[in-house]
Amino acid sequence: MTFRTEIGTIPSSFKISHDDRILLLGSCFADNVGSRLVRDGFSATHNPMGPLFNPASIVNVLTRGGRPYSAVDFVERDGIWHCLDFASRYRASSPEDLAQMVNDDYLALWDAFTAATVIIITFGTDKVYEHSGKIAGNCHKLPAAEFSSRFLQLDEIRKLWEWFNLDGGHCIFTLSPVKYPGDGLAQSCLSKSKLRVAIDAICASGNYDYFPAYEIVTEDLRDYRFYAPDMKHPSEVAVDYIYEHFARTYFSKETMAKADAFRKEYLRSQHRPILT
Repeated sequence: MTFRTEIGTIPSSFKISHDDRILLLGSCFADNVGSRLVRDGFSATHNPMGPLFNPASIVNVLTRGGRPYSAVDFVERDGIWHCLDFASRYRASSPEDLAQMVNDDYLALWDAFTAATVIIITFGTDKVYEHSGKIAGNCHKLPAAEFSSRFLQLDEIRKLWEWFNLDGGHCIFTLSPVKYPGDGLAQSCLSKSKLRVAIDAICASGNYDYFPAYEIVTEDLRDYRFYAPDMKHPSEVAVDYIYEHFARTYFSKETMAKADAFRKEYLRSQHRPILT
């Protein structure tokens, strides 16, 4: 008798090797996978300017085309300037200082994007917050009254990603298994469903892969013991399980052996002897 519906074999259109340059962008789940790829010896850059939770914010960063940021891109409040496209650490007492800080990292991100041979995109939520009519990647804990919120529509998400063309590069889309119950579980389910349908359309139009991280948690593991104490994020055990499936799907036997060697070396480097 079987008491689980395991995910089974996951199809893939290509393999990843240690020669690849990998860029991961999206929700914090992209960091979970990216940190494990780095541990296993891959050249992987993950969310270098902080998580980007919604599809529109990822598009805004990539379609900017490497154009540097300046004061017109920032928001000032109480003498502090903020770049709402990225994490809250991107703030400074002058627009010039902030531009220097943002551009140093953004141009490096753009270089990583243009050089990447594999890109992994993770959608987290369809809810967006707008400030002065522009979608914010991060609200920087500014007063809520300064923002309006809405949910992206399915056709809107698809149109946002029509520009995406890697010209022979490889891309994997994933849906974050992190729950967003703030607007109720019914809305969270609707949002994930909408993002999944949008991803399917994007993958079909560009011949990209979909990796079922969301389904592994919700259908295979299917138990709150695989969630962190907040009951929203997958636990470390769950992420390890997802990564194992990812490795089986995208690594050859040779790549797997090399990754295992890097992982063992990493674990040895983290060992601290017990002093008696």
